[in-house]
Amino acid sequence: MSIKSDPCHVYIVKCKDGIFYTGITNNLERRLKQHNGELRGGAKYTEYRRPVELVYAKKYPTRSKAAKREWVIKHKYTRQQKSELFS
Repeated sequence: MSIKSDPCHVYIVKCKDGIFYTGITNNLERRLKQHNGELRGGAKYTEYRRPVELVYAKKYPTRSKAAKREWVIKHKYTRQQKSELFS
């Protein structure tokens, strides 16, 4: 029996202080509203760095693939490399 996994987005938002926050979600519009305080559930990290602006998003076929890509961006990419994703 296989478990179905919905597509997910890897995204980067730029906070008002210029910091990049990288995450994954299966509902990008909802997640951006959460980060900006329009809906409950935003990350504590972005709570005091609002507003945030979406600068990058890419859709992956499964949450697993999105999570692997998110990890690489968060832990291996420099700020410059992140910027190059959306420049």
